[in-house]
Amino acid sequence: MAVINKPQLVGESFLNGGGEMGALIRSMDWSATSFSAPEQWPAALRYTVSMMLSTKFPVLICWGKEYLQLYNDSFMPILGIAKHPNAMGESAKSTYSEIWESIGPMFADVMNGQSVGSTDFKVTLNRNGYLEDCYFDFSYSPIRDEKGDVGGILVICMETTDKYHAIGGFQAMNEEMAATNEELGSVNKELLTTQINLSRSEKLFKSIALNIPNSLIIMIDKDHKFITIEGDIMEKMGYESRNYAGKHPTEVGPLEKYEVSKHLYQRVLSGERFSVERKSSTGEDYMIHFVPLKNDANEIDAGLIIALDITDVKQGEKKSAMLAAIIESSDDAIISKTLESVITSWNDSAERMFGYKADEIIGETIYKLIPPDRQNEEIQILTRLKSGERVEHFETKRLTKDGRLLDVSLSVSPVKDVEGRIIGLSKIARDITERKKDETRKSDFIGMVSHELKTPLTSLNALIQVANVKLKNNGDAFLEGAMAKASMQVKRMTSMINGFLNISRLEAGKMLIEKQPFDIRDLLEEILDETKLIMSSHVINSSDCGSVSVNADRDKISSVVSNLISNAIKYSPQGKLIEVGCQLNGDKVIVSVKDEGMGINQQHLGKIFDRYYRVEANHTRHIAGFGIGLYLSAEIIKRHGGEIWAESESGKGSTFYFSLSIAG
Repeated sequence: MAVINKPQLVGESFLNGGGEMGALIRSMDWSATSFSAPEQWPAALRYTVSMMLSTKFPVLICWGKEYLQLYNDSFMPILGIAKHPNAMGESAKSTYSEIWESIGPMFADVMNGQSVGSTDFKVTLNRNGYLEDCYFDFSYSPIRDEKGDVGGILVICMETTDKYHAIGGFQAMNEEMAATNEELGSVNKELLTTQINLSRSEKLFKSIALNIPNSLIIMIDKDHKFITIEGDIMEKMGYESRNYAGKHPTEVGPLEKYEVSKHLYQRVLSGERFSVERKSSTGEDYMIHFVPLKNDANEIDAGLIIALDITDVKQGEKKSAMLAAIIESSDDAIISKTLESVITSWNDSAERMFGYKADEIIGETIYKLIPPDRQNEEIQILTRLKSGERVEHFETKRLTKDGRLLDVSLSVSPVKDVEGRIIGLSKIARDITERKKDETRKSDFIGMVSHELKTPLTSLNALIQVANVKLKNNGDAFLEGAMAKASMQVKRMTSMINGFLNISRLEAGKMLIEKQPFDIRDLLEEILDETKLIMSSHVINSSDCGSVSVNADRDKISSVVSNLISNAIKYSPQGKLIEVGCQLNGDKVIVSVKDEGMGINQQHLGKIFDRYYRVEANHTRHIAGFGIGLYLSAEIIKRHGGEIWAESESGKGSTFYFSLSIAG
């Protein structure tokens, strides 16, 4: 079966040949009309134009909502080319303004998917220098695109002037009983012409039927016998590819199948036009249209049945309805906008969050919600989205209708058409004002408590040091060991409190990074010597990268290294090896700490540098910590312009890295 998107049909031949109109279509400057260039026309339009130019029947195509006209040479006399010399590409509403009141509703019916016709339609034409009343049978059929949507109207004409006058001649013959032989000859000639035209009409019908995608077209006579069956879903709907013409449904299929459809055949042949939806046993959805067909005597003598596979449409409607319900019920503001930042949709949550009703904000730009000092954010977001990226969890501030500033988290995604082109943007905004307030309150509380704890802890540390001096020569091994452990616990508590204070300062913007040149090798040796003195449970080795100067805050880089080594010890069994490495990589030095511990599962690896994040598992519950060390280390390295990352495999240990620029 032919399909409308074959290149030889829609890409090449639709402008080859076609007489004067074909030449005109090739030569016209289509930029002066509402049409695009011919090579950009939809496939359905290109194929129909190809068919139109190859037939001798008068054919008119009216495309789009404005009914823009394309026609072949045979249609020119009907159009009245002398009266309308520039009708090609012009709206049919303008060309036929004097009769639009009568034909406009028929055009609208066809654009809604119906097929209509008119018999013996009188058109006054200027032929041979004088006006002549001519008569035509018109057929108006919808032209559908690949999705099944109606894009335009196909108008096919068959001149019936001779037939019309022949009927008049018969009346005159009955009245005057004259010129019998001449009239009989005219009748024979008319019958021959009609047979030829019917043959051509059948070929045209078959061509059109085969190129309406996902369709089956059946024509039945008054006895329910098939006149023709065509379409690309014949087999799918149980009709094998064989000749059905002249056969009753019971001759080519089971009686049960006919009994199901019999009452529908009777309805259409009684003159009723209607449509029904059906679902097949395999789940496909079909829309079936029944249209009664009349002969020249205005008697119903056939029925047209058009079945369209609307499964994709139904699924699309279901998805659209579900998506609409999700959007409307979401607690987040969901907004769509054009690539020019013009708002095109606005859900209920957006109204609650920002205070604008949909009719107040749709059509405005998104800049109405952006504070003046953050207007450049939209430009940066658009740049990223136009390249196909997504923007996720972007925290910023936005303005409400009453001028309040909201803390929001934004996720913005490009919206693409079926061909993958970005045609708009979808934005989800979540109000995180309360979360931000909670974080600020938490940070203030932690900072206050940590600060207050430092004073008694300092006093306790001093007392322990004095006690250690007095116990130095006491000889009581228990007291000496107990005071050593107490001193170690005070150091741990001091380190933890300092960590909380540093986070509080960091989030308040008060953590200072005081950079000065120092040798990274000297710092690593100093930390390792101190660790080996107080930690004898693990084997600690190091690799020498040579003397490397970095420009950084020595104390804060020291806390990063100490934290990584401390974690390696905490998460590794006693006696295991810990390796501290240092190597040059271009203009950077990379420090690494490798352990042979329990490792980190891949699902947790990307989150371990988040604030307060800890891997919760049976084998980690006994290990103390609040999940602030790695977060603080990551922030310190980032503020030095470096990078920090980890590589790990569950059960096989972990390696943590950070990089710093070498001092120039």
